[in-house]
Amino acid sequence: MTFLWLLEGIRTPFLDKLMQFITYFGQEIIIIAVICALYWCADKRFAYLLGFTYFTAGLCVQSLKITFRIPRPWIMDPGFHAVESAIPGATGYSFPSGHTQGATCLFFPLALKARKFWIKLLCILAFLAIGFSRMYLGCHTPKDVLASMGISLLVSALIWHYQEFFLDDTKHLKLIAAILAGLSLAVAAYSLILLRNGTIEVKYAADCCKAAGAGLGFAIGWYVERTRLNFDTRTGNFWSQILKLAAGLAAALIIKEGFSLLFGSSILAKMVEYLILVLWVLVIYPYLFSKLLRRNV
Repeated sequence: MTFLWLLEGIRTPFLDKLMQFITYFGQEIIIIAVICALYWCADKRFAYLLGFTYFTAGLCVQSLKITFRIPRPWIMDPGFHAVESAIPGATGYSFPSGHTQGATCLFFPLALKARKFWIKLLCILAFLAIGFSRMYLGCHTPKDVLASMGISLLVSALIWHYQEFFLDDTKHLKLIAAILAGLSLAVAAYSLILLRNGTIEVKYAADCCKAAGAGLGFAIGWYVERTRLNFDTRTGNFWSQILKLAAGLAAALIIKEGFSLLFGSSILAKMVEYLILVLWVLVIYPYLFSKLLRRNV
């Protein structure tokens, strides 16, 4: 907490807004939008690599959150005050940091892929800045950020190193999908056991089950797309690609909001919602625009 007290002492209205802007790039919506843009329009293989990294690390982080159950800094020390505008977005337990995990799983693989040094440097600075912003805003301690960054760097490095196995080897598709699906279901089951025992509250179990639903959707969608669909990202000129991306993201938002409206926010509903959203991204929408493209050819 000493470092957070130090950061609280240097806060200004300008820095508060700047750090709030920087931290936004670690949010789920940004990570998913980037993966969608790459997957639908540019580089499906790299999008898969980001997906494996993001969803695997996310399951690890969510499991650790409900295992250690460390509260937010302002709960641990009532005398400490986080930046007010950042508190609504700081849901769940504090350790490890979810925003840092998302940012690291996005920008570190981008740094590995980039050929130019200045792009690599910008990507590295990006996830470091997002991690720092979480501490400046008072949402996480250095331990939260460093642990999350370490987990995400390790997962990213392993998947990058073994990417031919994950992305090019067609002999082990079922095994890879089964492992990720099994891990997702295990995390969901673990959270429900803790909930039943009264160890965690419903909202914390729901966060885990959302991650599990997304992981399960990725496992199923990846396997189905690789074995049945295998769509082509090239679907016309630049503007048609922009239109395709905008329509897909808009539909995903409608699905998310519509599902919540129809089925509520129970743990099961949230898990199924994220499962369907990921399937929309990986299989359903690519199938629709591939079918539309064939009709127009």
